[in-house]
Amino acid sequence: MKLKILPPTLRGSKRYIAFELICQKSITRDELVNLIWNSCLELYGESETSRFRLWLMRKWDCGQKGNDFIIKGILHCNRGDEEKVRASLSLVTNFRGNKVVFHTLGLSGTIHSATQKFIKSRP
Repeated sequence: MKLKILPPTLRGSKRYIAFELICQKSITRDELVNLIWNSCLELYGESETSRFRLWLMRKWDCGQKGNDFIIKGILHCNRGDEEKVRASLSLVTNFRGNKVVFHTLGLSGTIHSATQKFIKSRP
């Protein structure tokens, strides 16, 4: 017996957070996911963080500016929890002994518009 697909009207709403990460050393995708999850876990705990439904959708290595590496990305979360995720990202200051800064570039309802508005349009 085949399970029915949940119709779009009953699915949870999603939001996409476009962010910029400035760090002293290059960070891989797995390290970035761990950094985001650990910051949310420290601030809100496991129960609350599991409700965020965090997912790193895309990651772009934007090169180097001086001695710092610039990484941009799009993070998926549930609607209504965007401010909590942004708050936990803003509290990150270091990762494995290196200074790290998160900047939230914007919030969008689709991956395409987040990419066009916040990732591709910025020099």
